[in-house]
Order: sequence, then structure tokens, then C-alpha cells
Amino acid sequence: MKTFQIELQKVKAMGNRNGLIEARIDALVLPITARGDDNPSTTLSFSEETARVLMLLLKQQLSEVDGRKARSQR
Repeated sequence: MKTFQIELQKVKAMGNRNGLIEARIDALVLPITARGDDNPSTTLSFSEETARVLMLLLKQQLSEVDGRKARSQR
């Protein structure tokens, strides 16, 4: 499995369709090699400010998805 270090720098836009939330982002993506005993996994890192923006945008997208669902599916 290929692993990467992804640094999320900016969330440009976010939308949803067909049950998926899609984000347009600026990110630095670097390949990393697994070390000895570590489980290979990709790491996503971002600043506190970017995390807050991401959280607000996700809440907005989820409320739009919930608004389109019938009341019995909520």
C-alpha cells in the first residue's frame, strides 16, 4: 500500500451530490515510506484554523443533506 503525508493548506469549496461530500482543497502531498514496526497509513495534517473552517463547511453540507431527506429518515 502506498502511504502519503498530506498537509491540508486551504479548503477552497465544498459541495454534495449523490450521497458524497466533495471538497476542493489546496494540499501538499508527499510520499512516505513505512518504518519498521509502524503500520503503513496515510497522515492528514492541518492547522487549527483550517480545522475550524473544515468543521464549519462539513456542518453546512450535512445540514443541506439532512434538509433534503424525508423526516422519517433523519
